[in-house]
Amino acid sequence: MIQRNSTARGKLRWPPLLWGAILAVLGGMAAGPAIAAGPPSQLIYRVAHSVFGDIGTYINTIEPVGTGTLVLTQVHFDVKMLGVRMYHEVAQRSERWQGDRLVAFDGVTDKGHGPVKITGIARGNQFEITSPQGTIDAPATVHPANPWSANFLRANVMMRVDTGRVEPVHITGGEPTAVTVGFHAVAARKYEIAGSTKYTVWLDGRGIPVKFVADDNSGEVTFTLDKCVRCGTGAVRLGSN
Repeated sequence: MIQRNSTARGKLRWPPLLWGAILAVLGGMAAGPAIAAGPPSQLIYRVAHSVFGDIGTYINTIEPVGTGTLVLTQVHFDVKMLGVRMYHEVAQRSERWQGDRLVAFDGVTDKGHGPVKITGIARGNQFEITSPQGTIDAPATVHPANPWSANFLRANVMMRVDTGRVEPVHITGGEPTAVTVGFHAVAARKYEIAGSTKYTVWLDGRGIPVKFVADDNSGEVTFTLDKCVRCGTGAVRLGSN
């Protein structure tokens, strides 16, 4: 990664809760995006913190556009204790993909201290990322930390979607297992992503992330798929009897 220019900025006070582009299924699953064909699909997650309980929702909408794919992400988190708001985060982000390559990114995240805008565009064999800290050139293979399909399993470099920071990651696992999603046990494959933060993701037989966990110094943040719209069987609510 090449730092092109930068400006000083204070550190964020809340640790990143998102993937961060955790975001190809190995060991018998499809290597490309499993839900990019046909009409738009939507993955709606319930989000819970190991200390604060339920904190909000995380939604990925995946839409085929021409020969590529558009991914739209909506984030809404609220952390309260005794009725007092301790933390608030909202975000709107978009990713444009051509095959397995990210060609454009645009995101605005507000954690209560004003909006932070991150943009990115593919240029040659690099991906140019612009944030309040400046502009850097990341590898063309960079993946946002957002698990909208199984294609993140090819990644060795990820971009934090709330800060634009780029970091190397190492992905292991893929063993068959079962994971509890709502009231159901779902057959899945489990993967570990090692970077500055540890991530775990479970993919079902369609390559859809049915659960993922980010483990940082604030505690574990668990994203559980609650509703899957147009994922092959219409609208399926996984968290109910």
